[in-house]
Amino acid sequence: MASPEPSAQFLTPEESYAVDGALLASHEKFLTRLTISSLKLLRHIATDSGVSMESLTHEDIITWFEKDAKLRYEQGPEAAFLKW
Repeated sequence: MASPEPSAQFLTPEESYAVDGALLASHEKFLTRLTISSLKLLRHIATDSGVSMESLTHEDIITWFEKDAKLRYEQGPEAAFLKW
């Protein structure tokens, strides 16, 4: 398992600035931020699971979230990848 080292946020300041500067409506900026964050999370899940991102299934993603939640429950929030 990869070590849980996410940044405090899933968008870097540069990425956030680029989205802010895009010629998009507010709801489109929100979806853009969500999509970029999701891409990063899927990359992490694939790496942690030892598979390519393209081969991830919904079952793989659910299993990963269950594993992360179990870590949070058993070892505390700092042991989990997602910090919420």
